[in-house]
Amino acid sequence: MQLQKLQRYATRPGFFYTDDGGADVVVRSETAEQLWLSVLEPVDKPSAFYNQAVRLPDDAADRLLDYMRHYPICSRIVPALGLRETLFKMTGPNYGLWNLHLDKAWDGLQYGFRADGTWDPHHGLRFNPYKFLIDPYAKGIERAMQLDPSMFAYQCTIGDDGKVEGDSWGEMSTLDSLGHCPVSVAIDDRDARKHDGDPEHPHVPWSKTVIYELHVKGFTKNAPWLPEELRGTYAGLAHPTTLAYLQDLGVTSIELLPIMAKQPEVFLQERVRTNYWGYSTLNFFSPEPGYATKKAQQAGAAAVRREVIDMVRALHESGFEVIMDVVYNHTCEGGNAGPSVCWRGLDNLSFYRQQTQHAGELEDTTGCGNTVDFTDTHNITFAVDSLRYWAKRIGIDGFRFDLAVSLARLKGMFTPYHPFLYALRSDQLLGNLKLIMEPWDLGFQGWRTGQFLSPFGEWNDRFRDASRQFWLSDINQTAGHGVTTMQEMATRLCGSADLFATDPGRGATSSINYISAHDGFTLADLTSYDHKHNEANGENNNDGTNVNHSANFGVEGPTDDLSIESARERSRMNMLGTLILSLGTPMLLAGDEFGNTQYGNNNAYCQDNEIAWLDWDWINCTEETAESRQLEATANLIAVRKSLDIYNHEDFFTRLSQLGLLKPSSRVQWSLPDGTMPMDSDWRDPSVRSFMMHLYFKDEPDALIVVNGDETDRRMHLPSDSTFNLLWSSAQTTGEQPAPGTSVTKILRSAAVSPLAETLRFKRATSPLHDLDAHGAVGADAEENAARQEIGTTKPTAKLTAHETQLLESILDRKIKDTLDQQMPPMTAGAHSGTGDPTRISMADSDPTTTAFDVEHDAPTPEDTAPAAGSPNAVPSNVWTFPALSISLLLQSERRSW
Repeated sequence: MQLQKLQRYATRPGFFYTDDGGADVVVRSETAEQLWLSVLEPVDKPSAFYNQAVRLPDDAADRLLDYMRHYPICSRIVPALGLRETLFKMTGPNYGLWNLHLDKAWDGLQYGFRADGTWDPHHGLRFNPYKFLIDPYAKGIERAMQLDPSMFAYQCTIGDDGKVEGDSWGEMSTLDSLGHCPVSVAIDDRDARKHDGDPEHPHVPWSKTVIYELHVKGFTKNAPWLPEELRGTYAGLAHPTTLAYLQDLGVTSIELLPIMAKQPEVFLQERVRTNYWGYSTLNFFSPEPGYATKKAQQAGAAAVRREVIDMVRALHESGFEVIMDVVYNHTCEGGNAGPSVCWRGLDNLSFYRQQTQHAGELEDTTGCGNTVDFTDTHNITFAVDSLRYWAKRIGIDGFRFDLAVSLARLKGMFTPYHPFLYALRSDQLLGNLKLIMEPWDLGFQGWRTGQFLSPFGEWNDRFRDASRQFWLSDINQTAGHGVTTMQEMATRLCGSADLFATDPGRGATSSINYISAHDGFTLADLTSYDHKHNEANGENNNDGTNVNHSANFGVEGPTDDLSIESARERSRMNMLGTLILSLGTPMLLAGDEFGNTQYGNNNAYCQDNEIAWLDWDWINCTEETAESRQLEATANLIAVRKSLDIYNHEDFFTRLSQLGLLKPSSRVQWSLPDGTMPMDSDWRDPSVRSFMMHLYFKDEPDALIVVNGDETDRRMHLPSDSTFNLLWSSAQTTGEQPAPGTSVTKILRSAAVSPLAETLRFKRATSPLHDLDAHGAVGADAEENAARQEIGTTKPTAKLTAHETQLLESILDRKIKDTLDQQMPPMTAGAHSGTGDPTRISMADSDPTTTAFDVEHDAPTPEDTAPAAGSPNAVPSNVWTFPALSISLLLQSERRSW
């Protein structure tokens, strides 16, 4: 009878509710000698299994293993926890599966397993029935691991310094882990109509996709628009104001850092830290409870799961795809010295890769102590089941696979023909989602960018490094030019055909272009720090990469030097412009659109605090700030990209072009500033830093991407058979833009509308009069006293009201502005390189109702004065001047005849 009940589910692990009010429970272990299902009930309520279970005596803890082995069903009370544990001996193994039918089961049932078998660490066998193990297929997780000796399968202690002390190859522990470990929670998911009425998935085409990588907690933890109870939660991300912000920015696909249930690594727990990023998976089916509202956490795992589903639904209703970062390459259990919470206790030998030359040693190509064995078909099935669950039941639109090379190794070597990759391709559900690979791991020959073939997208680290080098580290050279050639930049701008034209139909959209991601410097820190500053991580600044291709422009960290601030801002916009204007699929790190900083920490994985949370303080300012200016420019840039059909051509530079069936010259042409085609030597010369990329398309206007990587303004000869309009330039936020003729255009902002000049002129330090003193203005005390007289107060600063403080600062700012206007010359072209006088822009006394931008051309100098038309020295009408160190996009104003 029992086998008949189990027949339907006998080949699939999991917890399956049945129509008789019970459940079938199936778990895999090919090497265990016996498994038990453990069901937990509160001791102050009647047990559902009273008539079935033998009640163990009060001293059961001392003889628990003997009782478990003797009775098919037994129960014991754990007074310290207020729980009753009922243990059911399971049947098996049947082709590696252990089965049980529960006569009674309910939504929210807490359960786990205990596994008995050989204790032989030197051969990879680490069974310990004293350890409570969660279900790998559990749909919910409650409670968390405590750093306690009982959590480890081997005998150990916790020292006075909080560190685990013991020999992982030594004797087996007999401490019961129940009460110090997480528990599985069963969630009834049988209702086939529960998703009726859900919004349609956006299904954004790759060619229109703009990815936005964010951390669920960090994105909204400091969000001033949210009530306190929603900050840092799934519900906070689903809040209408949050969604409106994302829409205003213009991104299409929200890529969430891992939201599967996580557990900090032991070495972090020893230092009382946490794995903030979440790349330490505890369960592959359950959402992380810590990102749910307190109300949902208190209601239990089903409420947490519901909050995640509601978040995804809200994002879909607002037009966003949801992409999940997933970590199938390793688990939170770490190396052999790690805890036993699930897989190690169930079947260490089958789940983790073992070294062939050293029995019992785990293979580690992830840097996290263990690597899931994807040569085992059952582990591939496990991962596919998990992915299908998130896609079908939660509504996820795509996945980004962490350290994906580890998922595609056979006999230790990477292959794009791995069974797991074929399983993803061929699955009717998963094969139609966005699948993105992180194309490297830490193993032998682990760098594999461009080698995953269709239909996978891949993070393009070559794009990242080339963009950083061209705009930052090459310019930061003390002598001579850097290393980035025109050939390298052209290849990256054009979709990295050298990497992604590898498979029929695979083209530029497979390249996930990015400048920064969660791992590494933020965009702002790339322009503020030459070196990492990870001291807060507690690893003596030894963690994180030392190769950042960053530049601090003369000062490490924050500065009040306006020329440096201007140079940094221009560089950030150059990199954003390169990212968004390049062919391929752009990915933006949350916060980069407004210059968020992590204070030089390029590995903030354990910083669940102000270092890693986005800083939204600037959003409350009533006047323009550097952050709001950069945000506006970034949103405009994304809008321009989305408005153009030039990014619609997914076949651009595919393998067909490599075979010569499509001529690259029919789509793109390159030219130097004088309008000539580059010679072979130009492509390889790193001193050639200014060029034009002309994109041709049959039914659309041509587009012209102009790169001026030189530190002086450059005149460019645009194609003479067309006229062009400027759509966007990275120089605009710092007061310049390209223009026809022999000089750039200055951008003047109305002070009443957007005080750009004040922001560029000075960055107020602790004392608002810092800049005045530096330029020989009146003393700080006298100026502040004069300001206090205007508002009629003599109170010390510490006792000023908020309104008085605002008035005082406003007056001081005005006095600084007036003084600077008297003492400083207007901005000169090219004064943004980080040396010499600070960049200046004169304020226009314009009407407050004018537009945000007013423009005026530089007064012509004698050498720039254009001769009369028809003169032999007349400047051609197709000559434009582009600001130093800038990237710009122009669009043909008239349709090109084909």
